[in-house]
Amino acid sequence: MTVTIAMAGKGGTGKTSIAGLIIRYLVKHGGAPVLAVDADPAANLGLGLGLDIERTIGSVLAGFNENKITIPSGMSKDAYLNIKFSEAIVESRGVDLITMGRGEGAGCYCFPNNVLKDFIDKLTPNYQYMVMDNEAGLEHLSRGTTGNVDELIIVSNHSIKGVRTIATVMQLVQELDLNIKRKWVVINQAPAEIDPLVEAEMDRLGISPTVVVPTDELIMEYDLHQHSLLEMPDDSAAVRAIDRLMQNLRLHKLNEVKT
Repeated sequence: MTVTIAMAGKGGTGKTSIAGLIIRYLVKHGGAPVLAVDADPAANLGLGLGLDIERTIGSVLAGFNENKITIPSGMSKDAYLNIKFSEAIVESRGVDLITMGRGEGAGCYCFPNNVLKDFIDKLTPNYQYMVMDNEAGLEHLSRGTTGNVDELIIVSNHSIKGVRTIATVMQLVQELDLNIKRKWVVINQAPAEIDPLVEAEMDRLGISPTVVVPTDELIMEYDLHQHSLLEMPDDSAAVRAIDRLMQNLRLHKLNEVKT
């Protein structure tokens, strides 16, 4: 059964880098094949993974909605969209990527959104893990683009606003009654010691981070030189922190299976 991991949190907290390092861990530790879904309109996950994106779901839907296509005789609209969605998949060693992209035109995510959900549901059994990098907020999760989430990774940077956003996300999960099994908190881009004010705010909100990811200059260097995060060295501080997160996650999953 496919394990679904989704990202959430305030914009600018490094969710995409965290998603890339999670995928790196899975590929290196027997979790491949991984289906990566970039549901952020900024569409940076492909860059982080060193993959070239030629087509997005947004561009497919734009063409569909603007009647720029001719559906072959005898083929349903659903079947046609599934073929075009398949053409948007970027395949690579250990990980395949679907990029949502930005909507181009009115109503770009209306009718075809259900078709997209069905398409992803059909794809996921072919993968051990699906990792979804979301935009800020929970719009894609609340739309039901993916039906179930096993592990929700809520990312904050080292700031009061970021920590408060964690609490907001947790409240939204409850209000929307989303089918999420577990929630994990990651404090990203942190200094050597958490500021007492940030620590106090987490205590006030009842937030306990699973891992704290230190500021890692290698992340910035890889971004500048457009290197894949899949190639980050094992001794990177950020890599070691995400490895601890994933070890906790997989241990919890293993214990769940045993019981």
